[in-house]
Amino acid sequence: MLHPRRSAQEVLLCDLCETVPLQSHCEVCNINLCVNCVGKHISDSSKDHNVLPYLRRNAPNYSKCPTHPDKHCDLHCEKCEIPICSTCALFGKHKGHDVSDIQEKLSAKTKSLQKDLEELETRIYPRYEEMAHDVQTEKAELETKYGKLTTGTDQQGEILHREITAIVNQRKSAIAEMKNKHLSTLNKNTEEITQKMAELKQIMSDLKSILKSNDLSLTSTYKSRNSEFRTLPPKVRVTVPSLSAQKMNKDQLNQMFGSLSPLSINTEDGDTMKSAEAVSSPPVKPLLDEPCLTATIDTGYKYLYGISCLSEDQVWTRGENKTMKLLNLQSELLTSIKTKSGKEPRDIAMTRDGDLVYTDPGRRTLNLVKNKKIQTVITLQGWRPLYVCSTASDDLLVTMISDDDKQYKVVRYSGSTEKQSIQFDDQGRPLYASGRYTSKYISENKNLDICVADYRASAVVVVNQSGKLRFRYTVHPSNTKLSFSPVGITTDNQSHILTADFNNDRIHILDQDGQFLRYIHCDLLGPWGLCVDIRDNLFVAECGTAKVKKIQYL
Repeated sequence: MLHPRRSAQEVLLCDLCETVPLQSHCEVCNINLCVNCVGKHISDSSKDHNVLPYLRRNAPNYSKCPTHPDKHCDLHCEKCEIPICSTCALFGKHKGHDVSDIQEKLSAKTKSLQKDLEELETRIYPRYEEMAHDVQTEKAELETKYGKLTTGTDQQGEILHREITAIVNQRKSAIAEMKNKHLSTLNKNTEEITQKMAELKQIMSDLKSILKSNDLSLTSTYKSRNSEFRTLPPKVRVTVPSLSAQKMNKDQLNQMFGSLSPLSINTEDGDTMKSAEAVSSPPVKPLLDEPCLTATIDTGYKYLYGISCLSEDQVWTRGENKTMKLLNLQSELLTSIKTKSGKEPRDIAMTRDGDLVYTDPGRRTLNLVKNKKIQTVITLQGWRPLYVCSTASDDLLVTMISDDDKQYKVVRYSGSTEKQSIQFDDQGRPLYASGRYTSKYISENKNLDICVADYRASAVVVVNQSGKLRFRYTVHPSNTKLSFSPVGITTDNQSHILTADFNNDRIHILDQDGQFLRYIHCDLLGPWGLCVDIRDNLFVAECGTAKVKKIQYL
């Protein structure tokens, strides 16, 4: 340790006088000395001093032995993993233990520390910086994104206000029209009554004149009209309209206005970075120049869509009907399971325990077959499960489609609990192409990337375990006779990604970063489903021939 008065940039001084630069070091006393203080130091005859020239960069700072204070720990006990002195090694509690030179241990440990420092500085810390930058970028975009929400809310309010104003104006116009009709009817009735009243006044005036004149001629010619006026004019009754206002509660108003989707905050497990050694390690098995066919299985289906390896010589299959079959390499039926609903399963996969799982989109269920008994693990609402795979952590990854056939997403389940949902990229765009009857086979790579064969998009879409897009693999049109049609997808122990190109009768092999490596042909005809066993043998389901082909490609 440096003296408190010194820094790493200053000249190191003698520990005794603290004024003159040091030149020597006493190994016994673990003290640094200048040329003037050496004689004074060794004059103390109570110890056998060992003064050596000071080597600033290489001189180890030996610790004193707690059991023998006059000794320094210049050895390392391999059993106890601590520094010890020679006396402890020869006569003390470490007697008989394997020991090594402390300086050799220090040198090895120093290299390890330097390696750790290099990895921290060049690989790990930059990733943390990148994550911090991403969070800051997301925070910076909050105002814009939530501003758009607020603006949209205002616009929706304006739309509703305009609609309400238009309805109010329509009602007012109708009321005014009714009022005018009502008034016109009353005016007409008034005119009729007024006319009758005028006639009555004239008759009453004439009668008074006749009676007053006492004229026999006028009296004899008078004809009474009283019977005519005894029937009163029709009385017009008009009922004023009423406004039947429907009582609206807040829920109805909220529903009319539109709802906000909930704020989803999920804390996902962070990516585990590989060590520098793991990153740089070469593949264990190279690719064969010419892959070879080693077995063919007849499944008995009319059309074959999916397979999942139980072992090197047993494979589960699913075709165009409700029965899932377990077959061996000799095409012998070992077991068969019928779906619970009696409908065709959309996909099958094996769990880490060797149990079969299958999806039933019609019932919106994910089902587990254990000891030949079917358990419904998950029942969805508003979505239908399509394709499924089991992960290294024994989770299930499921691709699914919304009931309106407009959205796809990948969901991770632990048992029946949803742990993760993957649907959009960093710009909020859908990761997977929409459309009805589109296959989205799925697999997890050894580096924990999630790989989806997106048939409609003619692409393999790969995201990391956090759901962040890593790459899309597409094929240049000049490299295919027909459009690239990825269907089944699987991964092997070398982190290769393999996908079945149905239209072009071949398998594409990619590395973990999406770089094309080579094709597998092997006279394939309409390859559809794929799986790989523990020894990296590839099983291919041919759709039209309903055969499974086992291929060695490594």
